[in-house]
Amino acid sequence: MNTSEQYDAVINKCEEIFSKKLKDYGTAWRILRPESLTDQIYIKANRIRSIEIIGEAKIDEDISGEFIGIINYAIIALIQMELGYSEKIDLEIQKASELYKKYFIEAKNLMMKKNHDYGEAWRMMRVSSYTDLIMMKIFRTKQIEDNKGKTIVSEGVDANYYDMINYSVFALIKLSE
Repeated sequence: MNTSEQYDAVINKCEEIFSKKLKDYGTAWRILRPESLTDQIYIKANRIRSIEIIGEAKIDEDISGEFIGIINYAIIALIQMELGYSEKIDLEIQKASELYKKYFIEAKNLMMKKNHDYGEAWRMMRVSSYTDLIMMKIFRTKQIEDNKGKTIVSEGVDANYYDMINYSVFALIKLSE
């Protein structure tokens, strides 16, 4: 499979989990503020990093599920950036699914452009490097959030979420090979 096909396989797996959770929980995540979503992503990335450093997990769940969680929370964060958070559950499941697909397609399009320019350099990287890059993007996002969304020369929060998605996709591809 080529990169585009591998990316699509990851999209399908993540979307399947997102859809099942929508059926279980609805769109309860609509109440989450941006900072809470960033913290949820941090929890996932921190667990991955801890397992990579320690070399074992006490909970019988591999890190693939955590990378999927990062992807899904980052997409939820992008949806929340578009809609704003809500005090009530105000988003129909069908609309949430459409927005999910929209942002995953945007992430893939960005990845394909960067992948062209960087010559698939990601294939030579270690999964632990993706973890570290995701952690860095989380801390950048937290700093931007602490600055009330203002940056001087840097990309905004959305660019960091897209990078978290794409690094997680790369990790999932590498873990499946």
